[in-house]
Amino acid sequence: MFKSLFFIAMLFMSGCMQIQPDSQISNIKTFDREDEFIMYGLDAEVRHNYGGAAQYFNILYTKTNNMEYRYRTINMLMKNENYDQVITITSEQLLRNDDDAKLMRFKVAALLEVEKIEKAKSLALELVAMTKEEGDYLILSQIYQKQENFEMSMKYLESAYAINYGENILDTLAVTLYVNLGRKDEAISYLETHNRLHGCSEIVCNRLAGFYSNQNNIEGMLSIYMRMYAENQNVHVGEAIVNIYNYQQDFPKLTVFLEENKINSELLLRLYVNAKNYKKAALLAKEIYQESGESYFLGQSAIFSYESSENKNDTAMLNKVIKELKNAVLQNEDALFLNYLGYLMIDHNLDIEEGMEYVNRALDISPDSVFYLDSLAWGYYKQKRCKEAYKLMKQVEESLGQDDEEVQDHMRAIEKCLKEKDR
Repeated sequence: MFKSLFFIAMLFMSGCMQIQPDSQISNIKTFDREDEFIMYGLDAEVRHNYGGAAQYFNILYTKTNNMEYRYRTINMLMKNENYDQVITITSEQLLRNDDDAKLMRFKVAALLEVEKIEKAKSLALELVAMTKEEGDYLILSQIYQKQENFEMSMKYLESAYAINYGENILDTLAVTLYVNLGRKDEAISYLETHNRLHGCSEIVCNRLAGFYSNQNNIEGMLSIYMRMYAENQNVHVGEAIVNIYNYQQDFPKLTVFLEENKINSELLLRLYVNAKNYKKAALLAKEIYQESGESYFLGQSAIFSYESSENKNDTAMLNKVIKELKNAVLQNEDALFLNYLGYLMIDHNLDIEEGMEYVNRALDISPDSVFYLDSLAWGYYKQKRCKEAYKLMKQVEESLGQDDEEVQDHMRAIEKCLKEKDR
């Protein structure tokens, strides 16, 4: 049935939706009980008793001859699905008022509901020729859509769109071109032109993005989403842009986008780390920690501060990093941070014994980690316990192979220590 057409018709019948007596009627009652019957009719309508409401408004029309009551009566009959009665009333009324557009719209809607398509189309053509109004063009275009005459439907959609450049009409027009007529480039051109002239609304840009997705046009999708995001900073649109950049593996542009819009700080942090931009990573991790209170980001900030430092032996920097790492592991016993803290203390000879305690705590959590074993071996080396250090380093070397530069540096230092011990 033509419910959607009926509601569109009603949308453009503003006079039928409210009782709007003319200025003479509003001040002079035609009969004494007029206000009373209006209240009865409105009450019945509110309670969805549309048949009863139609009767009251029909009495009001009969008593006053005010067409607003006639329109209201027909509207209630439509809502009550008395379509044949609507056709009869509107046909009789049009014999006296053959240029009444409201009556014609009601009759078209009722004819469509009872599947009298050709009669509805014939009357809709008369209506369009008389009014040249947007809603009447739309009704006629949908009739042609129902008949699968998409070329004619397009004709009237274009006429409707040209009046106010409505985006909902454009959307229907573009879908008709793209899906029903296969004129895909033309559909996209319509949308892009509207976009340039009237802005990137959600309806138009979502439709464009859908068409570009259908064509696997990634650049087209990205362009649309960037325009949409510039309009309203919608988080979901921002995430779509991030996903496209990820798909393209265009990490430099993704980094710039995230820096400018701050929609995914943790992803930006990972990008900084992957690019070895530890200075920015340290600052961002600290920001995330201050916002979230999660100790994990405090630990990361400390590590990246050390990694980004040009002078790894700077006392002030080392003290700050160690203080923050101790704070992080105090809040959360994280093996990575325990090991990093311990290794720093061992490697910089700050407190080798305490550093080894942190490394052993990390090994309690992850006993099979060769990286933590390497740290412990380095602690033994610093304590001149070279045999114990060598035994652990052999395990590390067997696991990681001989290609790891830091492992080989440690192994050479420990072997040298053993030779000196033997001498």
